[in-house]
Amino acid sequence: MHLTRTSKALIVAVTVAAAAPAAAEDLGGGFSVNGGATLVSDYRFRGISQTDKRFAVQGSLSVSHQSGLYGSVWGSSIDDYVAAGSDQEIDFVVGYKKTFGGTTIDGGVLYYYYPGGGNANTDFVEPYISVSHTFGAVTAKATANYAPSQSALTIGSGDEDNLYLAADLSGALPGTPISLSAHLGHSFGPSYLTIGDEYTDWSLGASYTLKNLTFGVSYVDTDGTFITPSGRNASKAGVVASVGVAF
Repeated sequence: MHLTRTSKALIVAVTVAAAAPAAAEDLGGGFSVNGGATLVSDYRFRGISQTDKRFAVQGSLSVSHQSGLYGSVWGSSIDDYVAAGSDQEIDFVVGYKKTFGGTTIDGGVLYYYYPGGGNANTDFVEPYISVSHTFGAVTAKATANYAPSQSALTIGSGDEDNLYLAADLSGALPGTPISLSAHLGHSFGPSYLTIGDEYTDWSLGASYTLKNLTFGVSYVDTDGTFITPSGRNASKAGVVASVGVAF
């Protein structure tokens, strides 16, 4: 989820595309699997378009164990300015999630992989942790993603690290298939994942679930500026629509 080597790039995104919820398939032995596919009008990562404000196709597959351990693969089409000519992003995740009463703790490691990026060093690792709590119909979540110093994050002065902090609120309207969400995040730099030294992103969204389909719309914005090779401002405010199917 990088952006061009001249400025910034990539997740935890504010990926406003989300596949509809569906019951996980029981594999036996405490294991279950689920997945989904999504079409989005613009793939935004932490407020920045990864597709030059064009459509993207995304998919995911997750395997989890009743102990709380899980692993998943998530992928999306991207524009070639994101990671040295690559047109794909594939995220590998290994984590552990546990719920105590209304509080859920979730931590793990993300590996961002960009196939077809030539000889450029674009892949990187990012550990994460989140704590969420449910208050009636509303869930509040705080997340921290920290990418330690590594060459893929350099902006020319050695290996840099990156910290991303985010807060989210979400909840369903009682008696309806409609859910609302709000997001606020801040990227600390400087590194390849920031616009300049740092920037803030935010979004407001709504989704409608019909069986295993979810239709979504979100308003996404940042206080930064990133101009793509085509001349578009990838960090400018925009409306993102999505339709996802879960299986």
